[in-house]
Amino acid sequence: MHPYQAGPLLEQITIPQDLRDKMTVEQLPQVADELRQYIVDVISEIGNSHFGASLGVVELTVALHYVFNTPDDQLVWDVGHQAYGHKILTGRRSVFHTNRTKGGISGFPKRSESEYDTFGVGHSSTSISAALGMAVASRYKGEKNRQHIAVIGDGAMTAGMAFEGMNHAGFEKDANLLVILNDNCMSIDPNVGALKEYLTDITTSHTYNKVKDEVWKLLGKVSKFGPDAQSVVSKISSALKGSILKQSNLFESLNFRYFGPVDGHDAIGLAKVLEDLKDIPGPKILHCITRKGAGYKFSEEGNPTKWHAPGVFNKETGEIVKIVPKSPQPPKYQDVFGHTIVELAEQNDKIMGVTPAMPSGCSLTFMMEAMPNRAFDVGIAEQHAVTFSAGLATQGLVPFCNIYSSFMQRAYDQVLHDVALQNLHVVFCLDRGGLVGADGATHHGAYDIAYMRSIPNMIVSAPMNEAELRNLMFTAQAENHGPFSIRYPRGNGVMTEWKTSMKAVQIGQGRKVTSGEDIALVTIGHVGNFAQEAIQSLKESGASVAHYDMRFVKPLDETLLHEIFTKFDKVITIEDGCIMGGFGSAIIEFMVDHNYHSKVIRLGIPDKYVHHGTSEELHADCGFDSRSIAAKVKELLNMSERIDTKQNQA
Repeated sequence: MHPYQAGPLLEQITIPQDLRDKMTVEQLPQVADELRQYIVDVISEIGNSHFGASLGVVELTVALHYVFNTPDDQLVWDVGHQAYGHKILTGRRSVFHTNRTKGGISGFPKRSESEYDTFGVGHSSTSISAALGMAVASRYKGEKNRQHIAVIGDGAMTAGMAFEGMNHAGFEKDANLLVILNDNCMSIDPNVGALKEYLTDITTSHTYNKVKDEVWKLLGKVSKFGPDAQSVVSKISSALKGSILKQSNLFESLNFRYFGPVDGHDAIGLAKVLEDLKDIPGPKILHCITRKGAGYKFSEEGNPTKWHAPGVFNKETGEIVKIVPKSPQPPKYQDVFGHTIVELAEQNDKIMGVTPAMPSGCSLTFMMEAMPNRAFDVGIAEQHAVTFSAGLATQGLVPFCNIYSSFMQRAYDQVLHDVALQNLHVVFCLDRGGLVGADGATHHGAYDIAYMRSIPNMIVSAPMNEAELRNLMFTAQAENHGPFSIRYPRGNGVMTEWKTSMKAVQIGQGRKVTSGEDIALVTIGHVGNFAQEAIQSLKESGASVAHYDMRFVKPLDETLLHEIFTKFDKVITIEDGCIMGGFGSAIIEFMVDHNYHSKVIRLGIPDKYVHHGTSEELHADCGFDSRSIAAKVKELLNMSERIDTKQNQA
């Protein structure tokens, strides 16, 4: 039995039908208060979860499930950071405390988890396209009364895909689609760009809002006067919006009927508005003004970026619980990147920093503070980030384009066509390479080694530790090597004294870390530290294990590989990436091309989607943590009998 107590109204709601059957519209504010408190109670204790985004849409969540006949009416949440209230109302309150833990529920909507999760999400800006596809399918099947709702944040609206979906939706004039713009001026960090300024103009125009209220009063009476009155009100509304704001309405220029802005924290008002919008055909957009972290004093008054995913905290005082280590700890790789790029930029005035909406996540904030004219947050727009970087490079600058590995997947064509084909000097720093833990399958950086190494002109590298990251960054900027990819994992490195003097690394040169005679471990990136731990644990067994850190997946150090395959008939490759087409595949290709015949075992992420858990749990599950590596060495060397013999002799 879970230990968390719901309020008296929330306790009566297991699924949305209970909300619709048992609650009056006047009770919705109390339901919202109890839902918000339940989220605070659980997340404050379990930590390891997103927080502020879900608090910001509590009233909207309650109103949506109250008005619409979910799951028959299709509700799509963009990104999914904000879907905790949705999960609690849709049959998962009793297991909500397992959120983002291994074997528990996902932190994002997931089709295999619930019929109420109509579309699996995790990356931004997919909701409009998905909901439009559902709406067109319903139209085709003759389901005229079925509703399709996409809830998208103003941060996600900055991505091109959102506008691609809206552009198409405006053409499908009889598709039953409602887009709800959840406008809180935030993604994870504060929003940037012209769209933010446009939405601010709408929400702060006092004249417009006064007239808008009168239009809403008319709209509330539309159903009494039939379709002609709807047409009249729509035309009046459009004319007023355009003339008062002294500009055309962006959304209505895409053939969406625009309504709002409305208070996203008025549950009763939202329910009434949504009820009215059900009867208005075609693509519509409802602009809701919300506050990230709303209803919890400390998240509203504090830094919203900090409260996006605060970890464990004291719900009474707002104090975020931090475990203070007894001894100095190695830094996060992202912070090593952040400090190092500033250090390099002070020496090289051609260096620029670029990130798509993750300045704090990748630590480009350090450069943005030190050199604001040389570091750019371009919003949730990975494709633009890459081609923008390409444009900088054509003018002789050296952009460091920092994108999470899983998000770089969204800009693959731009890497191929706009950077690599033109052999431009863009340095890609891929943060969160490998298994990232609780965010699960949508966020694991499993594929970048495989997809980057297949691109002509691309240099593909990964550091084993902080000093190696600094050296690779120094190497990448020092001269024009063309496109250069450096990938590193989420979390901490291994060096407490990491501010080493930087030196250039020869492109394509690996290194021998440990000598041995029986078997070779060949690694790329941070997992080389797992190999070192395995070697230490194997010492008592008498195994003589060599370890080679290749540093580069492309170009490979052929001299080192000739040495390995000439000397060893047993080789284990280890990578925190997909084994299909990844680093191990590159090693086997070399072996076959040069007619070697060693036994090669590849350890890495298997050919399946890996779900959520701690990074340590997932490394073990995938079989490349230090224990698994040691076990595989014993298996290959048939060490079990030798170990037993030694123990018996002792």
